[in-house]
Amino acid sequence: MAESNFFSEIFLFPLWGKMAPILATATETGAEPEMVLAGVLLSLVAIYIASKAGGEFFSWLNFPPVLGELVGGVVIGISALNLVIFPESGANSSSSVIINILEATAGLTPEAAGATFQAQSEVLDVLAELGVIILLFEIGLESNIRDLMQVGIQSLIVATVGVVLPFVGGTAGMMGIFHVSAVPAVFAGAALTATSIGITSRVLTEINRLNTQEGQIILGAAVIDDVMGIIILAVVASLAKTGEVDLINVVYLIISASVFLVGAILLGRFFNDGFVFFAEKFKTRGRAVIPALTIALSLAYIGAAIHLEAILGAFAAGLVLDNLDQKEVGRELEELIRPISDVIVPIFFVTVGTKTNLSVLNPAIPTNREGLVIAIFLIVVAILGKVICGFSVFGLGPINRLAIGVGMVPRGEVGLVFASVGSASGALSPALDVAIILMVILTTFLAPPLLRVVFGQAEEVPETSG
Repeated sequence: MAESNFFSEIFLFPLWGKMAPILATATETGAEPEMVLAGVLLSLVAIYIASKAGGEFFSWLNFPPVLGELVGGVVIGISALNLVIFPESGANSSSSVIINILEATAGLTPEAAGATFQAQSEVLDVLAELGVIILLFEIGLESNIRDLMQVGIQSLIVATVGVVLPFVGGTAGMMGIFHVSAVPAVFAGAALTATSIGITSRVLTEINRLNTQEGQIILGAAVIDDVMGIIILAVVASLAKTGEVDLINVVYLIISASVFLVGAILLGRFFNDGFVFFAEKFKTRGRAVIPALTIALSLAYIGAAIHLEAILGAFAAGLVLDNLDQKEVGRELEELIRPISDVIVPIFFVTVGTKTNLSVLNPAIPTNREGLVIAIFLIVVAILGKVICGFSVFGLGPINRLAIGVGMVPRGEVGLVFASVGSASGALSPALDVAIILMVILTTFLAPPLLRVVFGQAEEVPETSG
């Protein structure tokens, strides 16, 4: 009971504060706040059941549980049961089983169903974003900044090769083979550059490879890849909307990303000492985890505010607070972050699966057939471009270069961002849109089991009870 109250005090109450404005806006648009909350609660029930069932099943198959969470999301999402669906997937309130349940059992009126569905989806999106922020903070805590610095040059080379090869290959192939015009071809090439640090880092943790030399190179390269990806996304989005590249915005992104990440690392010693000083002075519960989450959320906000990714800020916060394992507050912090992660992170992975629409695989639809051919090309370039980048590592002696390349393969939520921005800009044809989504789906689902195979049978990380 004490643990549950503590979790509510430090996490759920602030989270409710973040969701309150959404509920207030929902009221103005005709939604019923109590129905929004009820819909979120039912959605979380479905998400947690899918997460646990999928994770346990894939663990039984000797695959990483994160793959089961993704598949569980597909089962309850737009592709199957329609339990947890989102408007951006083309669904509406009448398609949502959750909304239908609310109408049948909780008195939700048909007039308010649409607005309630929209508000419920926004709350779940917030929860999913918080999930990936907590995940990256936890990964940062488990990473050793000195190890990352030692492989910094290697990570930079891997990331650069892993961005340039898919981008050039994808863009040239779309224009030369499929005769796609320049703007959509560039967008397709840009979508191939992404790497999902969230999915890769979760799998590396589960197979006990995060702190290996390969794991640190992958992690560092994925972080650099994210920064490069953000810059590329800004460029191609500007190109798609105006036909011109906003050089001022590109320069701003490059400078702000560099200053933010380097500054956070350089200030690590100051934050470490300050964190330990204040945490040891506090006498009430949460003396370690509340200051830590304050730092994590603050840096995540700064990352979002300067138009970088919030997850990069959270990861930087974890790096800032590394090297605390020799102190009591450091050990306490790691123990307290773990149950928070267990509760909120699965929401992110399951919702990625719920938004995966497998109907794009139906070859009976002519547009899908064209998209499938393009998708095969994009998938090949996406996989080969990242696998080859692993072999750019040099001077380290015996090292699993194939594993490094495979670790860079999954596009996940980052690839979906590229696809959604491209679709919203109108730059992508239906066939190309489908092809990019297929590429994101396949690389996301292939990477976890492939990582297990190329790394071999590693000792599993011991699971905590509960």
